[in-house]
Amino acid sequence: MKNYHIYGIGNALVDIEVEVTPEELARLEIEKGVMTLVDHERQEYLLDALPGTHHKKACGGSAANTVIGAAKLGARCFYSCKIADDELGQFYAADLEREGVTSNLSQLQLEPGSTGRCIVMVSPDADRTMNTYLGITGDISFEQVDEAALKQSEWLYIEGYLVSSDSARQAAVKTRELAEREGLKTALSLSDPNMVKFFKDGLTEMIGDGVDLLFANHDEALLFTGAETLEAAFEALKRFAKQFVVTLGADGALLWDGTNPVKINAYPVEAVDTNGAGDLFAGAFLYAVTHGYSLEKAAKLASFSSARLVKEFGPRLSAAGQDLVLEYLKEL
Repeated sequence: MKNYHIYGIGNALVDIEVEVTPEELARLEIEKGVMTLVDHERQEYLLDALPGTHHKKACGGSAANTVIGAAKLGARCFYSCKIADDELGQFYAADLEREGVTSNLSQLQLEPGSTGRCIVMVSPDADRTMNTYLGITGDISFEQVDEAALKQSEWLYIEGYLVSSDSARQAAVKTRELAEREGLKTALSLSDPNMVKFFKDGLTEMIGDGVDLLFANHDEALLFTGAETLEAAFEALKRFAKQFVVTLGADGALLWDGTNPVKINAYPVEAVDTNGAGDLFAGAFLYAVTHGYSLEKAAKLASFSSARLVKEFGPRLSAAGQDLVLEYLKEL
């Protein structure tokens, strides 16, 4: 038996969630519904300018949210990332450990600098808009990869956001190549429409000859394949992954299990915050496939988990939400 079910690599970002109105986003010239990279000065300006309610901060980054979601269901997870020797970095390391995820952080001599931070702005329609200052996480490299832990893992999970930094992209490629040589299954998320729009070639490099499992939402799938319809995008994605899932929001998800398409129905809920929903979808899905569930059951668990999450503020399930997901898992 391997030591870890899932080995994740991604950005280390401290998430700060803020409630905003569309008018505030427009006034501050923030593109709604996507992730935008900003510098430190711009982020400080936004934190001062946004009058919304600030919710608690949490260790984040897309892949971090994914492995935390899987760990809370019972998966053994390892996470590679990069933080600075500052207050946010210390907070990040402690919070990640508290969430039950083993990481490379305890083994490293931390460097001076600024730990990455993401302002997550949630509008009344439950949409999430992110402005991210990468800080030191933009310098993540293969040095942050624990090769021994990777070799003792069943799956490698890569977040597509790594594509925005040359060193991070190269680290992702090298890690995938090592994982393939060691016989791991590989999974990647396209992460965000802007990543696909501006870094499509880099994402293609990260995917290489094809991953075992790819996660995308509707817009990402169309942008990445250049298709005009979901049906055409679905067909084109078969070139990049043995199996994949395209999430469709309130319309559920469409799964390719390697042989047949499978429609996964959504669970109707009143959404208040979609931050982290895609990350948890991937985490619940990976938990299920590493614990003997079929891909269809994995997608159902993922859909239910993300539906529970969007009923609450923040990228993590509450204790009550977690209990409901665990009860659902017993019935799968």
